[in-house]
Amino acid sequence: MALLLVMVTACTPAGPRSTSAQVRVTEDGSIPKNESISLDDGRHAAIANLDPELLTAMRKAAADAKLAGVELRVTSGWRSAEYQQRLLDEAVELYRSEEEARRWVLPPEKSAHVTGKAIDIGPTNADDWLIQHGADYGLCQAYANEMWHFELLTTPGGQCPQPQST
Repeated sequence: MALLLVMVTACTPAGPRSTSAQVRVTEDGSIPKNESISLDDGRHAAIANLDPELLTAMRKAAADAKLAGVELRVTSGWRSAEYQQRLLDEAVELYRSEEEARRWVLPPEKSAHVTGKAIDIGPTNADDWLIQHGADYGLCQAYANEMWHFELLTTPGGQCPQPQST
């Protein structure tokens, strides 16, 4: 039934960029460069398609961070496989090396963003806050070279593993 609603909504004059939740969750998850969205924007595919446990943990962390005067903003969340491949292709072009590009962008089959199990947070003060307090929610910095990339890698209150080197 929801799929039928998506198809009908997608055929409206507003087109594929409609603000309808059904349409937006089928988009590729892209957030424009140098922009961010709220964790509460459940109509955006980058948020709507996140793993529910990750989203719940992030929202709890965001509420506590806000009490400390820090706002957590999403710079990237769930991504479609096609979008992830496009990011990798762009990185290969930028770095002129697939090996160097893969230090920053994984192929779709290896990216936790494609499965909805990773989220990128900004600005830097938010990353710092999450690095210090994220384990309280099970959230850990996954990669040493990406202070903005978080995944559920421990139980709430547990200890985060060392961020992976790439």
